[in-house]
Amino acid sequence: MDGRRRREADEAMATLARERGKALVGYAYLLTGHLGDAEDLVQDALVRTFVRATHVEPRAAESYVRRAILTTYIDGYRRRRRWDGVRHLLAGAERDDALEDVSGARLDVRTALLALPPQQRACVVLRFYDDLTVPEIATRLGLGDGTVKRYLSLAVHRMEGLLGPLSPAPTTETLLVTDGDPS
Repeated sequence: MDGRRRREADEAMATLARERGKALVGYAYLLTGHLGDAEDLVQDALVRTFVRATHVEPRAAESYVRRAILTTYIDGYRRRRRWDGVRHLLAGAERDDALEDVSGARLDVRTALLALPPQQRACVVLRFYDDLTVPEIATRLGLGDGTVKRYLSLAVHRMEGLLGPLSPAPTTETLLVTDGDPS
């Protein structure tokens, strides 16, 4: 890669990290459930996206990085799980002071997400955070539509078991009845 293209790629990465870094870390946090892991995941995704890029369209850069976040998370799950089994032998317990400021409901959702297997968690994040359709999720994860539907069904059922039933969205009819004006 010539010097000019390298500078353009570096500038695009810096701009994306500055302007959308917080949103990318939030996205990764939904997958990992830990701020430090989410930040590492975003860093890895930025490097993977831009280090060998001959040209990254600035408007599509965030999409590329989000895809890299998801792929890195799913690919690295087994490795992280293995490391979690032996980490206690090498390091002391961590304390996350930032959790003290988080609301109870947010912690409950985080706990429920962490209780899901990685494929189900990825499907839930893509469906309810990225607002993707089932076919879009299936394409992104390389799964069949039916598999995505099954993962979503199992995940929602498990999360409802942990969080309680989701209240149905208000309809026009329920809004009219609760308005207090029968006319």
